[in-house]
Amino acid sequence: MSTVTLTQDSIDDVIGADGITLVDWWASWCGPCRQFAPVFEAASEKHPDVVFGKIDTEDQQQLAAAAQITSIPTLMAFRDGILVFSQPGALPAGDLEQVIEAVRGLDMDDVKRQLAEQEAPESPA
Repeated sequence: MSTVTLTQDSIDDVIGADGITLVDWWASWCGPCRQFAPVFEAASEKHPDVVFGKIDTEDQQQLAAAAQITSIPTLMAFRDGILVFSQPGALPAGDLEQVIEAVRGLDMDDVKRQLAEQEAPESPA
């Protein structure tokens, strides 16, 4: 599967879907972004079960601000609509593969339990 362009109008539907979505936040003027682009594209061809989305931070400034993107490229990984990884910087192909496999290997029941515990109000002792 090739990469898909994400916008303010499409991001919620894409990252909210079941499965894994990787998002590359980038800009055309960014050298490291241009270096990472072919690595990201190659991974998208290798992993057809994963959605690979790209967000141009120049075109989608409001979206980048809402996601608190302060450095590009930034890679985010979502699984079943939950942000499970976020890291700025261009990753080498091997490191991107490790991220994909780590996200694939997550016990999502455990992740959801941990999130519920973090969001629950603490009971008085």
